[in-house]
Amino acid sequence: MAGTPLIHRILRSLQSAGVRDVVLNLHHLPHTLTRLLGDGTDLGMHVRYSWEVPVLGSAGGPKRALPLLVNPEPATATIESGIPSPESRVSSPASTFLIVNGDTLTDLDLHALVEAHRGSGALVTMAVVPNDQPDKYGGVVAAPDGSVTGFVWRGSREPSFHFVGVQVAESEAFASVPANVPYETVSALYPALLSQRPGAIRACVTSGEFVDIGTSSDYLDTSLKLAAREGIDPRDGADIASSARVERSVLWDGVVVEEGAMLRECVVTDHVRVPADTSWHGVTLRNAAGELAPGERRIGELAVCSL
Repeated sequence: MAGTPLIHRILRSLQSAGVRDVVLNLHHLPHTLTRLLGDGTDLGMHVRYSWEVPVLGSAGGPKRALPLLVNPEPATATIESGIPSPESRVSSPASTFLIVNGDTLTDLDLHALVEAHRGSGALVTMAVVPNDQPDKYGGVVAAPDGSVTGFVWRGSREPSFHFVGVQVAESEAFASVPANVPYETVSALYPALLSQRPGAIRACVTSGEFVDIGTSSDYLDTSLKLAAREGIDPRDGADIASSARVERSVLWDGVVVEEGAMLRECVVTDHVRVPADTSWHGVTLRNAAGELAPGERRIGELAVCSL
């Protein structure tokens, strides 16, 4: 994202808010994250990993990670005098923790979100903004007091809020989730919690900025926005011929754009050579190694997919 790995942006935002201990769910291409982060020392954090095979979903993933979510607490064992030593600490399960999506960026006030959760008695508190794109996003339906009453799917005309990818949860909320089984929050767990305990889930409306990076088009728009804001050239690292034209595009490392080629609103991945005198608009380009992904087509040596 504009020269910085997305995971670094997310973790640095959490670190600046005082978060020090993080567990990452890993599934697709896990080595790309572990290689970047290691144990988190370079970010001033303690990073651990929860491996998912198969992918366990938005409820199954946190359920699997629960044993890794621990807080240091004073030891209960007595030492000589019968008074616990302040240096003697053990790890105990954390009851309250954050769940943060890996494909969103937001600058919401985490402290305000946590305080709203702790004062409510809810099992889950979701950070939301008004859903002004109901044709693109499903929504959270909430009463005026913030109690979530249900969820609507994309295209619904019912007024709703858009979840921005950050929530505070109690471990108790995941007690009913079967271990190591794919399980989702919005379609299964949260409706069950609401039916059993009205008010168990709350919405906290935030005014923070929120950007979604869930699609290639979102990725392009957000990368260009961040690059402009931070004074970064999204074409850095590419070799662009003098007669080539590159407009509103993101070029990854080692890209070569040959003479007379034109790119407009494209994402070009590592080490792609854009052939001379070709024109591309609104697509992703990568070297066609291995099988094509859904939606891709092969053109010469390139795998091409519409944004």
